[in-house]
Amino acid sequence: MFSETVELRGHIIDSLILPKVLDAIITSGGEFKIGEIKIGQNRADQSYARVEVSAPTSEALDDLILRLRQHGAEALEKKQAQFAVAPANGVFPHDFYVTTNQQTFVRVGKRELEVQPAMIDSGVAIDRETRTARAVKFYDVRKGDEIVIGHQGVRVVPLQRSTSRTDVFQFLNSNVSAERPKSAVIRELASEFVRIRREGGKILVVGGPAIVHTGAAEHLEQLIERGYVQRLFAGNGLAVYDIESVLFGTSLGMSLDRSALADHGHENHMRAINAIRAAGGIPQAVKKKVLSRGLMHACVQHGVDIVLSGSIRDDGPIPGVTTDAIEAQKIMREKLSDVALVLMMGSMLHSIAVANMLSASVKIVMVDIDPTAVSKITGPQLYQSIGMVTDVEPFLRELVACIAAEERNADGSGSSRGSK
Repeated sequence: MFSETVELRGHIIDSLILPKVLDAIITSGGEFKIGEIKIGQNRADQSYARVEVSAPTSEALDDLILRLRQHGAEALEKKQAQFAVAPANGVFPHDFYVTTNQQTFVRVGKRELEVQPAMIDSGVAIDRETRTARAVKFYDVRKGDEIVIGHQGVRVVPLQRSTSRTDVFQFLNSNVSAERPKSAVIRELASEFVRIRREGGKILVVGGPAIVHTGAAEHLEQLIERGYVQRLFAGNGLAVYDIESVLFGTSLGMSLDRSALADHGHENHMRAINAIRAAGGIPQAVKKKVLSRGLMHACVQHGVDIVLSGSIRDDGPIPGVTTDAIEAQKIMREKLSDVALVLMMGSMLHSIAVANMLSASVKIVMVDIDPTAVSKITGPQLYQSIGMVTDVEPFLRELVACIAAEERNADGSGSSRGSK
């Protein structure tokens, strides 16, 4: 048997890190021997474990150690990271290290370099002159770049369960169900929104056309006006249907007042696109008073940064939509670096794309009527996400009401000054 000793530190018991490590060893056909374990006596105390890991071959041991590193296991013997040069633009060297969205460090010489940004499914490029390590996608790689290979010298720090008993993201991270009571959760979320805003944090909304279709747009407008949205990521569809609702009172041809197909309603979204194209774009349409209300109007008026990405299904698209998928990814990645919380509503594919760009420290709230959509986002993000299976309209309506109540409780006033 081939052996190596690893160490685990932190809240490894209540975050279930130690059980996951031991389970990974057993299910991979390996063996373990716990050499030392110290369990914190209080909730805030950290724990420690030293575990000898054995496998029948050196290759099997390497594979097993790689899996354990994803849970924060650190080899007792400190080794240097290994590198190879990229053979061509857009091509990683063989056996390149594939990142998680957890905080990651790479040992180069006597220093550990933190990989920035913390992003899943990337490689790691090293710049020795600037002493930096960055996560890179295929399209970022250039021939000759020095890329981390293997797992030696790589340390992962997994996100651990909060020691606070009142953190809503800690006690509601599983059991996606439409039957879960929602009012108490929304009240807790409202407190989180208020806290983030007061601390100067940024909140991103990832939205789909369902926001308009369900009549929830007016509530999202109120969030924007109160200063609780700094960025909006969406497709061409959300913007078009919002504009259609403002100009024609319909969403995809359906009257929002009568819930019936309007006369010639199928033409309205095309006419909405044409009106914005004629104006030169959304900001210009607001300035020229083509748009005098609605989500897009609120975003422009309150300085919300709008990122619209196109798809193969789009009509138009309207000016300002990024139709190149790779370019859209780059833009979104740049605008995610300082985001504290992401509210995802009614757009599964867009939400998955954004979730794959987030570090494990960014909190996620996923709201969708489809339980499968909610599970796809919240499942992999154990301690950073809350999923709610519900229509977005009642969710947003109650969230706005709870935020207003939270503000009144905090300062004795129902007014909100909003911030950009």
